[in-house]
Amino acid sequence: MPGASGFLLGKFLPPHRGHQYLIDFARHIAPDLTVLVGTLEREPIPGHLRYQWLREAFPTVRFCHLAEDIPQYPHEHPDFWDIWRRAIRRFLPEGPDYVFASEDYGFRLAEELGAEYIPVDHARELVPVSGTALRERPMTHWPYLLPQARPYFVKRVCVFGPESTGKSTLARNLAAHFRTVYAAEYARPLLDFQDGQCGRDDIPRIARGQMASEDALALQANRVLFTDTDLATTTIWSHCLFQDCPSWIEDEAARRRYDMTLLLDVDVPWVPDGQRFYEDCRREFFDLCREKLERLGRPYRIIRGDWDQRLAQAVEIVEPLVRD
Repeated sequence: MPGASGFLLGKFLPPHRGHQYLIDFARHIAPDLTVLVGTLEREPIPGHLRYQWLREAFPTVRFCHLAEDIPQYPHEHPDFWDIWRRAIRRFLPEGPDYVFASEDYGFRLAEELGAEYIPVDHARELVPVSGTALRERPMTHWPYLLPQARPYFVKRVCVFGPESTGKSTLARNLAAHFRTVYAAEYARPLLDFQDGQCGRDDIPRIARGQMASEDALALQANRVLFTDTDLATTTIWSHCLFQDCPSWIEDEAARRRYDMTLLLDVDVPWVPDGQRFYEDCRREFFDLCREKLERLGRPYRIIRGDWDQRLAQAVEIVEPLVRD
């Protein structure tokens, strides 16, 4: 209805297609829609992330964030409804015309706010999923997650190691096998414009590009994202070439999360190209890679053998990550 105002609230733990249906339904009736995201610090997914995901998913909807430890159910406090009415009125001083919900509390909430209640799929048959199911088995219910929330759940697997060990090929083949995407090594195409020469000032550019590529592709990943090298690799190269590394890159390399790292051994032939330098010390570089992973406390497995054997080993390691 033109000019009508609406209100709904939820935990969105996490946001999913059922929530999308509820919000889209509501804004078709009440274009002036306010959605209150109520979160508690003790909940498993940080509230500020849920609020951010929803704002990105529905840019034309007004979202408010209530991050206070107030009663969640009427039996928890005798003044439950007064507490919630006052909390809501801080964000919505008057109105709305309509309250939308998919649970029975909607009748009472509408009464407290002086609005008409419009129930939306109380039986939960139209989009058969729940936040509990998604938290417990996100891989199984992956299609129901809102795209903005998927990077939080996506598994990240880094293909890591010395030069000329098949990292790019393995990352690409793994992505094809698992029907997902992979983040290619950002340094290589960047340095192609410089005849393969890497200067000290290129290290921050490489690091920023690698991070941006991984985080952008995490939005497109199907359950798992493969990365061809990472910031830890950048730190190793920086120390090898220039004997130091910017501290922010070291810090970011330590912060970033990977569910598994596949460390490729050097038991394959060297293939020269314009950007490979250390043919005679690949074993030493391998040792540096392993030491780096152990210092960072990252889980890793060593991959050996010919190209087919490497792919088979990697698939066997990754498959449990994408099963709930």
